[in-house]
Amino acid sequence: MYGFTLLTSLFIGGLVIADVLASKIIIIGSLTVSAGVLAYSITFTCTDILGEVFGKEKTRKVVMAGFITKVLVLVLMQISILWPAAVFWKNQAAYETVLNAGSRIVIASIFAYLTSQFTDVWIFSKIKEKTEGKYLWLRNNVSTIISQFIDTVIFITIAFYGVFPNNVVLSIIIGQWFIKILVALVDTPFVYAGVNILRKHSDHN
Repeated sequence: MYGFTLLTSLFIGGLVIADVLASKIIIIGSLTVSAGVLAYSITFTCTDILGEVFGKEKTRKVVMAGFITKVLVLVLMQISILWPAAVFWKNQAAYETVLNAGSRIVIASIFAYLTSQFTDVWIFSKIKEKTEGKYLWLRNNVSTIISQFIDTVIFITIAFYGVFPNNVVLSIIIGQWFIKILVALVDTPFVYAGVNILRKHSDHN
């Protein structure tokens, strides 16, 4: 169960830090993306390994645990903003700027999260069923690419619509999804390695 615990921890850690990082917009080559793109992409690697080794139902429970965590983080962010600061602490304005942006991003992420993660788990399990457990690379990439498109459109629209011009929002959606596709392709060997390690460890027990 250590592998299950580790993957769950990486999954939830990636979710939380992605929301914190996402308020910064960065440039990768000619693409405009949020700084949380890599951290969030890692969560789909985790769910694909979990789904392959532990099955759909356990993976769905991990996804729900992530949802509860995101809601708790949002509440804690708001409490920390409203809590009176010490008289000698002079960074309240900067603190509010970062965390209020983070709060909108967490809300956007919550809406995108449930839709995309459950879509990923469902597509992954359906392809596994149809292919009788063959072609892990196919279900890993197809489920991630489709679910990441859904996630990107919902998340970027809610998080940045009205904050940036519409053409910028569209460019972020395109850039973010393209980077996520690259990550999905690159992470395939890691998914295979994770699955093989967990299965080998399970066989020895």
